[in-house]
Amino acid sequence: MKPAGNVSLSKLDRIRKHRNMTTNQDYREIRVEEYVVEEEPFYVPSSDEIEVFEAAYRQRVPVLLKGPTGTGKTRFVEYMSWRIGKMVGAESAPKSENVPANGHLPLVTVACHEDLTASDLVGRYLLDSTGTRWIDGPLTRAVKAGGICYLDEVVEARKDTTVIIHPLTDHRRTLTIDKLGDVIEASDGFLLVVSYNPGYQNAMKDLKHSTRQRFVALEFDFPDEEREAQIIAHESGVDENNAELLARLGAKIRNLREHGLEEGASTRVLIYAGRLIKEGISARRACQVGVTWGITDDPQIQRSIDEVVSSIFP
Repeated sequence: MKPAGNVSLSKLDRIRKHRNMTTNQDYREIRVEEYVVEEEPFYVPSSDEIEVFEAAYRQRVPVLLKGPTGTGKTRFVEYMSWRIGKMVGAESAPKSENVPANGHLPLVTVACHEDLTASDLVGRYLLDSTGTRWIDGPLTRAVKAGGICYLDEVVEARKDTTVIIHPLTDHRRTLTIDKLGDVIEASDGFLLVVSYNPGYQNAMKDLKHSTRQRFVALEFDFPDEEREAQIIAHESGVDENNAELLARLGAKIRNLREHGLEEGASTRVLIYAGRLIKEGISARRACQVGVTWGITDDPQIQRSIDEVVSSIFP
């Protein structure tokens, strides 16, 4: 059977071979409960959050992270997963078979959204060629594997969904799967961590008090200019001078929140601007596409930000 059009079989074979080679080189596919942070993430502490998290993990106390977008909440979880995994691996006798002794602690991350259901977290029945089978959700897999389960922006999930985490956040440390009639006791290494941005919340989207009071809370905010410049330089590869100027820009833009700007410039967008500068894009243009247009659509506020950019990058 000939291929459609004028494409020869040999050319199609080359295309398929190229796709296969690209597929093999570009990504790895692993089970969600087997994902581990193998290399140390770059993280600059702002206070004693590392010590508090380690204490909470030793006592298996759930942790709530709250703060604006781009203040390092997710990076902090990744860093603590790596750090605690390394500490556990260094122990001569791990407390449980489910806590790996190879210096790795599984990290299961769930990006919560308004359509997230309990089945998305716990699991569901699926139909395949052999019939009906049960598939565990990411929360169930984390509970069994004994790693950190990180629910990012947990308030975005429906309130009837977040209720299922309650038994995992008190002395019971259990997960009930109603559809199976099972109760799973969490592995010894399991810890639940959730995060949210208080600035986006309202009466309709906020954590219930019965949920909030099941966690110890760590607050995150934008770093000071010195720390932020250090982060920008490391993450973007831009030179030290431009990193300092970008950190100064971030601080000035955040002052505009008192003048109509809903959210200040995150460290993340400053890093993106730094990466563009490193690639040869002019500083003003990099800040325009990486910062100004990314954080607001209001023409008046955009002009105000552009004026701040011009004053820093003349």
